[in-house]
Amino acid sequence: MPVPIKLQKMIVEIEKEFTLDPHVRDAFSRVDREAFVPSGFRHLAYQLDALPMSARQWISSPLTVAKMTQHLELKKVDTILEVGCGSGYQAAILSQVCRRVFTIERIDTLIKEARARFSNMEINNIFTRFDDGQRGWKAHAPYERILFSATAKKIPQALFDQLAEGGILVAPVQKGSKEIITRFYKRKGRISSEEIEPCRFVPVLSGTEKF
Repeated sequence: MPVPIKLQKMIVEIEKEFTLDPHVRDAFSRVDREAFVPSGFRHLAYQLDALPMSARQWISSPLTVAKMTQHLELKKVDTILEVGCGSGYQAAILSQVCRRVFTIERIDTLIKEARARFSNMEINNIFTRFDDGQRGWKAHAPYERILFSATAKKIPQALFDQLAEGGILVAPVQKGSKEIITRFYKRKGRISSEEIEPCRFVPVLSGTEKF
């Protein structure tokens, strides 16, 4: 199936800022961002901007999604947990690379909308949960990769516990006045980390919300 011209142009714009690995580029070419953007903003769907959506939340910039996806080092990864489903766009991208994507969202409205999008797009390898994602999803652990999609001062221990040996967790972490994309590794039961680059995400919140 040919890639829509607008989507091709978006990928070109991403690569002006960040070189994509082939498997990440292929994933972006198979997921139309317009399907995840509120109708009033669809004319902006292919620009590299974060856009507002329901429940006072945002759909991340395609550039940010590309970076987070690539920093996860997903080649040959079977199972991933995403904390913070939001619109579902990031999970849809992940679903093109990983066999199973487990995604958690704390806002009831958002998870319902994301489920509908996955169903309409016939994406069948994403499993959703309405919950506080800081607790993880123990029933399906361990996960080879975990993506934490909100800024935290500290990553909850529960997520490190659910990360597989040799696994990677990527998260935006608050460091003073800055937010830094940070990659954590679990090796021989120990966690190490490296800072990658500055970023901007919504802050993590506890509990669940129904609108």
